[in-house]
Amino acid sequence: MSDTELLIEEIKSLPADYTAEVLDFVGYLKEKAARRTAALEVEECPLCAKYRDPKTGEPLYNAETIAAIKEGDAMFKGEKPAKWHHSLDDLDKMLGISY
Repeated sequence: MSDTELLIEEIKSLPADYTAEVLDFVGYLKEKAARRTAALEVEECPLCAKYRDPKTGEPLYNAETIAAIKEGDAMFKGEKPAKWHHSLDDLDKMLGISY
């Protein structure tokens, strides 16, 4: 039995009040597939394309980028970073930079 046939049989065995939910989910999956196709069809720079998963089109981030995204998310949520710098000079001192 193919996946499609199995899916049809499973849907047939559901109570009638669940069919609306199944239809809603199918609509969601169709929209998701359309967005993915549209995203892959958009012409982008070769460097950006190099760092995308060829199957899903999802960006592939390195550990440093992931850490920066998490830190940014924490800041937007109102969580404070471990150290606030009150000026550029303060940050330069912490980094050991002198001009």
